[in-house]
Amino acid sequence: MSNGLTDSTQNNHAVHTPVLLSQVLEFLRPASAGKTVLVDATCGEGGHARAFLERYPNMLLLCVDADKDQIVSAADRLQQYGARVRLFTMRFSEFFKNYTEYYRRKPDRILFDLGISRFHYEKSGRGFSFRRDEYLDMRIDETRPRTAYDIINTASREELTGLLREYGEEAHAFSIARAICTRRKKQPLRTTAELAELIIHAVPPAYRHRRIHAATKTFQALRIAVNAELAELEEGLGLGFDRLGAGGRMAVISFHSLEDRIVKHFFKEKNKACTCPPEWPICQCRGKKELVLLTKKPVTADENELRINQAARSAKLRVVEKCA
Repeated sequence: MSNGLTDSTQNNHAVHTPVLLSQVLEFLRPASAGKTVLVDATCGEGGHARAFLERYPNMLLLCVDADKDQIVSAADRLQQYGARVRLFTMRFSEFFKNYTEYYRRKPDRILFDLGISRFHYEKSGRGFSFRRDEYLDMRIDETRPRTAYDIINTASREELTGLLREYGEEAHAFSIARAICTRRKKQPLRTTAELAELIIHAVPPAYRHRRIHAATKTFQALRIAVNAELAELEEGLGLGFDRLGAGGRMAVISFHSLEDRIVKHFFKEKNKACTCPPEWPICQCRGKKELVLLTKKPVTADENELRINQAARSAKLRVVEKCA
């Protein structure tokens, strides 16, 4: 089995190398020799999916992605597996909400890989990277009504400041928001290069020469806002866990603290035996733990993986098993 998954596809997409692949394959291995249903809720180009199909011949993959171009790429890559693969172009919250319309049996395994793929940065042409001069779009699902251009050129200074602080944890949010509002009075900001250049001049000199590009957090914040990523994650986790069969496992790979905080909190709440307020002297809810934490601390990439895939440096994997 190939663990680099670096083959090209017919539509010439940049292929994303799946992170923490060996760990995910082990944690989500089938519980028995019978048929196992795995939902890859963020399929992308199908890197993780293909590895599961190769290693576990009795596994059926339901592959979901909000990006139609990604699903086309995954279809090319996974076509040799025939009926063992079913592809769905939609947000994962929508998929889990209407799951029984697509498949009757509950999933045995669910995987969320929350990272933005290499395709989006290098081939999509939608303005995800400040290293390319592209229109400020940033939509993963191109049917969404609002682009990064819309936010940059219509949101108030207060809204922009709050967005950059909340979604980007940007220390210079006010200065960047002020510079954006000043610039757009003369002409709209249209491209990634224009925005990146503005940010570089809006922040203190010392901030421009760090290891991380000065525009990194702003671009993250805009992408999260455009795609409503955190709200989608919160809804999708809950709906997915509800659909998961008893004894089933859910794995989530996150790439920044905002995502990981949501995942950690969700699993922590489901791991509680009692949800009564702490001031109540006696339990009234008769609650039961809904899951077992299989990873007490998040799993991260080892040195070997980091040498061949720097994208794994911020990846954190958390895995749980649903109680019977």
